[in-house]
Amino acid sequence: MELRPVLYILGILLSVLALSMTIPMIADLYVGHEDWKVFFLCMVFTAFFGGALTLSNSGHNLRITHRQGFLMITLTWVALCFFSATPLWMSGLGISFTDAFFEATSGITTTGATVLTDLDNMPRGILLWRALLQWLGGIGIVLMAMSILPFLKVGGMQLFQTELSENEKAIPRTAKFASSIGSIYLALTIVNIVCYRLAGMEFFDATAHALSTISTGGFSTRDSSFTQFEGAAIEIIAITFMILGGLPFILYMKALGGDWKALFRDSQVRWFLSIVLIVTIIMTAYLLLSSHAGFGTSLLHALFNIVSVITGTGYTNEDYGRWGGLPVSIFFFLMVVGACAGSTTCGIKIFRFQVLYAVTDVQIKKLIFPNGVFIPHYNGRPIPESVPISVMSFFFLFALIFALVAVILSMMGLDFMTSMSASATALSNVGPGLGEVIGPAGTFKPLSDGAKWILSVTMILGRLELFPLLVMLSPQFWRK
Repeated sequence: MELRPVLYILGILLSVLALSMTIPMIADLYVGHEDWKVFFLCMVFTAFFGGALTLSNSGHNLRITHRQGFLMITLTWVALCFFSATPLWMSGLGISFTDAFFEATSGITTTGATVLTDLDNMPRGILLWRALLQWLGGIGIVLMAMSILPFLKVGGMQLFQTELSENEKAIPRTAKFASSIGSIYLALTIVNIVCYRLAGMEFFDATAHALSTISTGGFSTRDSSFTQFEGAAIEIIAITFMILGGLPFILYMKALGGDWKALFRDSQVRWFLSIVLIVTIIMTAYLLLSSHAGFGTSLLHALFNIVSVITGTGYTNEDYGRWGGLPVSIFFFLMVVGACAGSTTCGIKIFRFQVLYAVTDVQIKKLIFPNGVFIPHYNGRPIPESVPISVMSFFFLFALIFALVAVILSMMGLDFMTSMSASATALSNVGPGLGEVIGPAGTFKPLSDGAKWILSVTMILGRLELFPLLVMLSPQFWRK
């Protein structure tokens, strides 16, 4: 297999990562914190490898084959996690490389699970670096989901192959496509910063939270997450931009191209918003009956945490782990649902549930009318024959890996709730789990190093939609 195109792209991305390290370096230098030297050294280290890979592999045919595509996205995400961990490991935090790699992986995969405590007193450079990792991971996820996965036919993503090429004017190709997505992503981030600032957040908090809100990452600058901030306006802004991050970015491009109805026509968006609405009504009613909080407070707590969990953001404004059995069960299932394909979120994704529903509906009709001809549809179009098989394979692998990781964590001494929720939240890239240890009020710090490495690999697996990393474990992949 020709590796030069893969290494060239990896080199470019590492160079971008190195350039990003200048931002927390300048932040620490501005306030006079010694960690600026750490970011400078890590920037030089990362830029050296990035530049070497780029220069030594440039000037060759950059056409990426099917197998090179799998290798590229797997190698890229693993390498980015490793180099992103170096500033955290070498900083004044005094954490092990295991903890640094876990934190960096959680950031770049926009999971939001953390091993760090005392965030309120942490150096601003580190806080900004965590938020930047999630922001960079978020745009990387969107571009990977809309440019690469459909053509690798991963988990039914080939369903969006036609959508990407149906209108060349509204949806530019290749570099123009990436530039358009990046511009929309940056614009939403800036608007989010302004909204947070107007609602009363300090500029630094507004910037850091905007970076992790639109990326649906969930890293906060405070130990108590959004509980720290007073006023419903800040939470409403967070809800709005978490939802915006959970919608397909390609629909924003269509809207800017003049097709404003695209957002409302898309069945995936309607399903997503319907799930949020229905579960919010149920949860609000439950909170009204089981607590002394008023309607407004119950609605805000329910909506905020439901949107946070289903989009995989992981912010909290209340410890929902203490709400009772029904909320915990609902949040557990919302963890794995996810939002829309082509967004910054992860999880199973709404469209896969739609495909299974359409296939099941057709199967029921065939049982009733054996001689009838029925074709499953998605968004008003017939579903290609390869999609249901890919989707069902994804569901099988998701369930298998979830169960396997949960069992391994149990063998390491974790209790049932911690093992199950840790497996689910890592595979779905949500962030906080359930229970006393890793719940909304806890962190992953008490877990053993072995558990953290397993969860780090699980986060990468979930971010890559399972198949790319597993495909590379097959001996046939490496044969000519």
